[in-house]
Amino acid sequence: MNIFFGTDGWRAHIDTEINQETVSVVAQAFADFIHNNYKEEFPRVALAYDTRKNSQLFATIFAEVLSGNHIEALLSDRITPTPVLSYATLHTGCCAGVMITASHNPPSYNGIKFKSRLGGPFNSDDTRKVESYLYASPIKRSASNIHPMNFIPAYTEHIEKLIDFERIKKAGLHLLADSMGGAGLTLIQEILNAHNCPADTIYSEASETFHGRLAEPIEKNLLPLKKALKEGDFAFGVATDGDADRVGVCLDTGEWLSAQNTILLLVDYLKRVKQMPGGIVKTSSVSDKVRSIFESPQTPIYEVQVGFKYIADIMTTHSIAFGGEESGGFGYGMHIPERDGIFSSLLLLEMLSASPYCKLSDYLEEKQEKMGVICYDRIDMVYTQPDKNELLPWLYQNQPHEIAGFAIRKILPFLSSRNLVNGLKFIFEGDCRWLLIRSSETEDIIRFYAEGQTGEEVATLLQYGQNLLFKVSGSISNLTKH
Repeated sequence: MNIFFGTDGWRAHIDTEINQETVSVVAQAFADFIHNNYKEEFPRVALAYDTRKNSQLFATIFAEVLSGNHIEALLSDRITPTPVLSYATLHTGCCAGVMITASHNPPSYNGIKFKSRLGGPFNSDDTRKVESYLYASPIKRSASNIHPMNFIPAYTEHIEKLIDFERIKKAGLHLLADSMGGAGLTLIQEILNAHNCPADTIYSEASETFHGRLAEPIEKNLLPLKKALKEGDFAFGVATDGDADRVGVCLDTGEWLSAQNTILLLVDYLKRVKQMPGGIVKTSSVSDKVRSIFESPQTPIYEVQVGFKYIADIMTTHSIAFGGEESGGFGYGMHIPERDGIFSSLLLLEMLSASPYCKLSDYLEEKQEKMGVICYDRIDMVYTQPDKNELLPWLYQNQPHEIAGFAIRKILPFLSSRNLVNGLKFIFEGDCRWLLIRSSETEDIIRFYAEGQTGEEVATLLQYGQNLLFKVSGSISNLTKH
């Protein structure tokens, strides 16, 4: 079985690819990595799991293999969000963490994420090292070094030091959460209710199939949340993905608030209201308005390729207030170098409570008058041809001078974990105008992202971007809407 780690661990089809045997193989490789790269005489690792099929079983198997290799395994005794596991890794002094999840992938997938001792994702070098130990030694199993733990109380105690619940309580804001049947369950509601702040949750029950939805908090998957907001009286609504490290936001009116706009609101609150020190890290797919509005000598802007581990690399080596990606993953320097949908939801509520408004739609209207409107879109296309990994390297070697009539000012290449060009960002003359083409490492998908001055301009850039790859591939019929 060929096991390949992408930008955020390993994701694969349940039973045919990820099963008891392959999880044991990965666990043994991870144990070998720990012993060969860490100096602890008695290393310990924190482990947790989401609501997917076999997640608890896979976590137990992983813990048994670690235990069999004389590594103490702190195994969660319940369904746990990824950011809670990440904080536990740091809080309990573990040398690493392991999360059994496939994040926002379809229910037919499961996977494994690795966490560093700092509470963030593994970097590329350490991930490659783990991969190098696959099938290198026989699998050893034991249960003698496994210790069940509940990681949630320590996480909530930590959160209580960072969020102003008294202000939220005084504002009387009512939040609606949608856990989508994932690991978030009722945690947001429980934290708020513990501080006498009103909150409700829909789809709060654990579901292997996420109640028939994809556990990705994007607009097309949030119809139940939008409907509930329109019918109720809430400040706004949030939805967390399968392992609750990402968040999607809907206004009190039921309208979708894009991650791009959410990022602007969060950065504005952290820098201008809370006066948080440090820079901002954004992935290449995040709006350039972040740079044009907030960049200053006191607030440097760092741009990295898509993948939160690249944000985490900057967060652990620089003074950073906020790191964000357009998929809804947000991290904070005052917290851990990890995206956290639970914390982000609570911070957004604090943000609104610090304003004179009771509804997020009113707050947004005022902010957009000052910061402007973002014109951005993204299209995902399925590409199944074997030359998928050759398209962008060829395009980088044969660079166009203009696209859709816009002169190219700069081209930024991004490398995959295999050191191949798998992303190209074309930056055009003018402000906030660019096109990003990116090839997924783990799926047969090519993604097109664009920002422009108008919606029409964005649509044109996306179409021309697709046409550009059509010419390179010579196989238009194999590039179909996803």
